[in-house]
Amino acid sequence: MNKVVALLGGNRAADAFRKTVSGDPTGAPAWAQQMAIGNDVGLFGPESAVWEVHGSISTLVGGIRALLMQAAHPAALTGVAEHSQYDTDPLGRLERTTRWLTITTFGSTEAIEREARRVNELHSHVKGEYPAKDGKAAPYSARDARHLLWVHCAFTDSFLRAQIELGYPIALGADRYVQEWAKSAVPLGLNNAPQSALELQEAIAGFAVNEVEAIAMTPPIVKFILKPPFSKGGLFFYRILANAAIATIDEPFLTVLGLKKRSKIWLRVSRKLLDFLSYMLGHESPSQKIARARIQALQ
Repeated sequence: MNKVVALLGGNRAADAFRKTVSGDPTGAPAWAQQMAIGNDVGLFGPESAVWEVHGSISTLVGGIRALLMQAAHPAALTGVAEHSQYDTDPLGRLERTTRWLTITTFGSTEAIEREARRVNELHSHVKGEYPAKDGKAAPYSARDARHLLWVHCAFTDSFLRAQIELGYPIALGADRYVQEWAKSAVPLGLNNAPQSALELQEAIAGFAVNEVEAIAMTPPIVKFILKPPFSKGGLFFYRILANAAIATIDEPFLTVLGLKKRSKIWLRVSRKLLDFLSYMLGHESPSQKIARARIQALQ
């Protein structure tokens, strides 16, 4: 742990980490103020399973896992490769994903609607063709219901698995989290998201049998996800979290991604590091604190 403290560098590392994830060293970028607008609780609220999971430091492992899981589907992978700046602006993509997740989790319905319009506008330009499992070129669109379902399932399963396997609590249970988070997909155009943990696993199994596969772009993008352009100290920490994320991924996704199974030991190591990082950063993000203040003002 002393080595980790030295590598992370105390408060400076905390500031650098906040900037990496949110785009601002304080952890409160300009878009965080959207948590203050609106006159309702939003889709979830402080007593929800979604607030419990997404307010947890486990999302750092869940986020890495979600990126890897998404990359197992050739349509999602092609969309990232052709329409994002993952290789030239990887932190920008991370910040934009963090923005959507945070506003949808903690924002009012007004803020969520604004964010959904922004995301839907971006998605309207993400389209093309990808090599399907039958070897033929198939069309993809980020607005397509099937592709939205895969991305939603990859996110939901990843945050849920990370929370559970790292040993953090879900007081209301996995089914409640899945059912609640399904609401997040509706503003993006997805109305058939899984409503229980069993439905989620059945949906993922269907994708595994019929759609996921490796394509030419899979190895370089997976390599980039696992070794982003971080500092030496940041990369040391990130690799531990990435190994924990991989330890929660099942077959056939490991084979599709070209990854070997990791020991569950990485989860125990990551839990210690995450608890330490949570102590450094504070147990609630600035966005969550702003949201709480908005909700308290309604009472």
